[in-house]
Amino acid sequence: MNWKKSGAVFKMTDQKRHALITGASRGIGAAIALELAKAGHSISVNYNSHPNDAEQVVKDLLNIGVKAKSVQGDVSDKESVQEMVKNATDSLGPIDILVNNAGIISDNLLMRMKDEEFDKVLDTNLKGTYYCSKECVPYMVKQRWGRIINITSVVGIRGNVGQTNYSASKAAIHAFTYSLAKELATRGVTVNAIAPGYISTATVNVLSDKLKDHIMTWIPMKRFGTPDEISGMAAFMASERGRYMTGEVVKIDGGMAI
Repeated sequence: MNWKKSGAVFKMTDQKRHALITGASRGIGAAIALELAKAGHSISVNYNSHPNDAEQVVKDLLNIGVKAKSVQGDVSDKESVQEMVKNATDSLGPIDILVNNAGIISDNLLMRMKDEEFDKVLDTNLKGTYYCSKECVPYMVKQRWGRIINITSVVGIRGNVGQTNYSASKAAIHAFTYSLAKELATRGVTVNAIAPGYISTATVNVLSDKLKDHIMTWIPMKRFGTPDEISGMAAFMASERGRYMTGEVVKIDGGMAI
């Protein structure tokens, strides 16, 4: 870390790092990419099936004045993750900050849920977090500095009807976060998670007005969150100011899980 003197006060400044953000072509992932770019970090924008959206995010990042590149990759596939990390590293250098944001839903009541629906969600949400972390951790440990930020969900804490697969995947990532944080705590690598509530993204915006009104009864603040309310916490976790914080799951949900 660097220290700058301002009058009689010493201020800590962040080094410029390389961040890989999965599922960064839209929504929360794109917001985190922009927030980390404002801190001067180079950004690898991962996408799986929305290349045009990813390229628009890259353009926005380049306009801020940082290095940025889009990298395709299916986080549920080990070989695809390995290729994605290699492409990102070859272009922008080793990955210092990993944001595991990519995730999917496939909702259904348990009695109607198909095995494929359950497996697909676990493969993307949980295995994807595992594959990406495993690829990035060795360099972080070697340099004795790293940040892993897992984007989960408040339903991993409180559950939700029709989301046994999704809730299970997010709750498992919480346990993954706790365990990996303990493994890496002496290596200068922090591992934290953010559990958003209902955030105004494409997934929420397509819900019917009737369902939105019903969901609103669960939220004490009586509104949905915005992606920038998540990205600010991610930026803190990625910074030097967050260096003593590890193994935390931070709820940002308008009070939904109180």
